[in-house]
Amino acid sequence: MKKKLISTLLTVATVVSMTACGVSAPEAPTAQTPADAQTPDAAPAENKGTEAAADAITLVMAEVNPLDSIVGMTDQKFKEEVEARSNGSIIIDLQASGVLGSENDVLDTMLGNGGTIDISRISAFSLTSYGGESSKLLSLPYTFVSRDHFWNFATSDLAQEFLLEPSQNGSGVRGLFYGEEGFRHFFTTKEISGIDSLKGMKLRVSNDPVMNGLVDGLGGSPTVVAFGELYGALQQGVVDGAEQPIANYKSNAFDEVAPYMILDGHTLGAIQVVITDDAWNKLSPDQQQILTEAGKAAAEYNRSISEEKENEVLEELKAKGTHIIEVDDIKPWQDAVKGVIEENTKGMEDLYQQILDMNK
Repeated sequence: MKKKLISTLLTVATVVSMTACGVSAPEAPTAQTPADAQTPDAAPAENKGTEAAADAITLVMAEVNPLDSIVGMTDQKFKEEVEARSNGSIIIDLQASGVLGSENDVLDTMLGNGGTIDISRISAFSLTSYGGESSKLLSLPYTFVSRDHFWNFATSDLAQEFLLEPSQNGSGVRGLFYGEEGFRHFFTTKEISGIDSLKGMKLRVSNDPVMNGLVDGLGGSPTVVAFGELYGALQQGVVDGAEQPIANYKSNAFDEVAPYMILDGHTLGAIQVVITDDAWNKLSPDQQQILTEAGKAAAEYNRSISEEKENEVLEELKAKGTHIIEVDDIKPWQDAVKGVIEENTKGMEDLYQQILDMNK
């Protein structure tokens, strides 16, 4: 009995000693499930992926629209391409539905070196006041007569010059690639039948000279409202209408409060994805190339889905009872905005003509 007591005390002392030294007693092995089982060939691939994830660079990307919109789907394609091409060493943290603020809020953060947002999908004309003056030409009314016309520009050398212009002018951001979200149309809370119906209507605009001039030219009253507040503004009568591409109109549920849309197609919704110079310069040349190639793939994807997605949404809207008004004669609309085009192409007439000439 005495020997047994001494043996027990020695065992306890040993365990206490191991614990004090930071050593854990070995755990009993657990059964390996089929999901956990790996072949010897698969193990190195997993180790490589784990290593990449541990050292990954995370880039925060902002999107004001939902993920099921054309632009949201394009963002997701870009994210997938970057992460696949980099083997997970670059992660795109995509924050959609305006959780990081409006386009202007996001740009202010990016340009102010806030460091919290690295990439954003924006409307091309948003950079007009931030060193991207040439981008204004893309939002002028009735510049692009078709999607093919736009893509002739978007894949040209001139487009690359436009993308890099803000960075070259010291704004702190650069464009990665272009895309589009369909032609933009006016929609209203009140019944409309043609151009004359817009006269006197309070129409939402971003704080942009081209949009202000467009609404003025059509006889409306331009009213600045943040995009995130637009649904409520329509619902409460702060504004009588606004303009968006068809897919965004539906994905943001604007048809619920403004069920009249007139297909005037005043501009093609040119978009671009931009990255801060700070984030870009932290990447290696190989990583920069990955973002460039991923951007090309995302642009091609955007081109392949935009028109089809838009047509699907248009049919869904008609089926729901949304009032879709066709425009038989676009000339009165074009005549009404000639002054806007002349005013905003001063000093850039030749450059604007280059864009017009790409309709071939």
